Amino acid sequence: MKKILLACAALVICACSGNHTATNKLITPVPFSDVKIDDGFWSPRLESHKDVTLKVCIDQIENQTGRIRNFENAAKGEGEHSGIYFDDSDVYKALEGMAYSLQNNPDPELEAKCDEWIDKFAAAQQEDGYLNTYYTLTGLDNRWSDMGMHEMYCAGHMTEAAVAYYNVTGKRKLLDVAIRMADHMMTVFGPGKRDWVPGHEEIELALVKLYQVTGQKKYLDFAEWLINERGHGHGTWVKWRQESYYQDDLPVREMTSIAGHAVRAMYLYCGMADVAAYTGDQGYMTALDSLWDDTVHRNMYITGGIGQSSRNEGFTTDYSLPNMSAYCETCASVGMVLWNWRMNQFTGDSKYVDVLERSMYNGALAGISLAGDRFFYVNPLESLGTHHRQAWYGCACCPSQICRFLPSIGNYIYGVAKDGIYVNLYMSNTADLKVGRRKVTLKQETDYPWEGAISLTVGCERPFKSLLRLRIPGWCRSFTLKVNDQDVDVPVEKGYAVIDRKWQDGDKITLDLDMPAEIVAADPRVKEDEGYRAVQRGPLVYCMEGIDNPGDYDSLRIESDAIFEQTWEPDLLRGVVTLTTTFGDRQMKLIPYYAWDNREPCRMRVWLPLAGE
Repeated sequence: MKKILLACAALVICACSGNHTATNKLITPVPFSDVKIDDGFWSPRLESHKDVTLKVCIDQIENQTGRIRNFENAAKGEGEHSGIYFDDSDVYKALEGMAYSLQNNPDPELEAKCDEWIDKFAAAQQEDGYLNTYYTLTGLDNRWSDMGMHEMYCAGHMTEAAVAYYNVTGKRKLLDVAIRMADHMMTVFGPGKRDWVPGHEEIELALVKLYQVTGQKKYLDFAEWLINERGHGHGTWVKWRQESYYQDDLPVREMTSIAGHAVRAMYLYCGMADVAAYTGDQGYMTALDSLWDDTVHRNMYITGGIGQSSRNEGFTTDYSLPNMSAYCETCASVGMVLWNWRMNQFTGDSKYVDVLERSMYNGALAGISLAGDRFFYVNPLESLGTHHRQAWYGCACCPSQICRFLPSIGNYIYGVAKDGIYVNLYMSNTADLKVGRRKVTLKQETDYPWEGAISLTVGCERPFKSLLRLRIPGWCRSFTLKVNDQDVDVPVEKGYAVIDRKWQDGDKITLDLDMPAEIVAADPRVKEDEGYRAVQRGPLVYCMEGIDNPGDYDSLRIESDAIFEQTWEPDLLRGVVTLTTTFGDRQMKLIPYYAWDNREPCRMRVWLPLAGE
């Protein structure tokens, strides 16, 4: 048994000529459209997304709530607005998920549904380009009067959906709607016009996507202008919310500590990174480095979740990481994936993928049931048996977030740099890459995350010289590496094993990552976990549920030198590796955290009392 100390508790199409998408990033991600996943762990989840989750979201939007009706009423210019003022965003996020699903699962019926919705969006757009059903139905005279009312947030999600659907189908009706809305905003706000600080970030990164797809630099410039509006006293916020809640207390280049609403922070940091990729402004990256250190080393849970408090859906004080009251919004865990993905592209450092993987397999994946039909908004690390997933929420940002996230996971597996290929995540797939001018195929086969054995087979028409970087996860203490069944001794740079050779068709790389169960101690400054330990194996954090541990639940303890038996149970929770150990004459059984609350209601905890404490 090993012990470790954990110091934390799309493809774009340019409509214009010229190289508008050249960036300052070291790594270009391989889009999920070029990655075909056929994986024992992820494929069933993608099937559930296609067959169940999308249908749940469509039913909720069309039949159970008034979200789509708001667009219908706005098009007529009459009727009431139902729901929350930012409910438009849920429809856009669901549409984005539908578009991503169409990429790898063509479905004429689903595409027709997308077109039906898009027609409703277009009909609801005002003559000047403005589109927001809340203000259209409650009074257009009041639009752009309150920075906290999510007008730009909704516009951002519409833009992301528009770019996604255009990239997948080539249909530009919604893209034109998004362009008109962006152009409208730029007639109102910008240098020499009105100041504006979006109360919920999102438009910033969406505008960069709009720049990528159109080649119109004005959208990149507007994104940067909005980012730099923060911290100069332009925000008008209600008294009970401090400027830090909105990330408006300091200019962005001066930020060093994460604060405020967690999802807002993630979207801001993504926007800063996206703008920095094109402007080369090192000030953004210097700030993001400091913010990353503060987030990961002082404010992140072992699950990769962030945001300790329900009061502000965000951060409190460093090293304060309560478990039962942990907020850890699903959207924030997805945000951690998006942010760390961007940071890795700038630096080629695997530490960002380590956090991405932790958040993806634990904090984000827990947000949806194994059946794909129920969702967590909040992801605590301990429960008395009363916290359960729901079919939907009044504020349904998390179900729609998971809807768009899951079908895009192929984005995060590979990257290409000038000198070679980065392999970041391990799941069975076949990917088409372009290395220089050469087309290369990588076929990956693995039973990850249950086993650490991975094989990659190279496909190419002609031999090519290239570096191949294989990520060695931070949780892995030892590994073996072979090329064509021959052991190779290679350097490890920034967490990647680097193979430098001339590759030929059929070359096979085998990587075997040591994957024991490990006992984890929190940073001693996390007082809530003093006298407790957690268990992880590979990328998965484990937890104890009452249903697996009958008897006196509270009396169970974990020995500091506990040895765990690892058992593959194909009929439990759709197939999991369970961990069992003994305490006295009793047995303790643990399951992966992402799978908790998928059976009968019962207690759960991640941090386990330590024997002798």
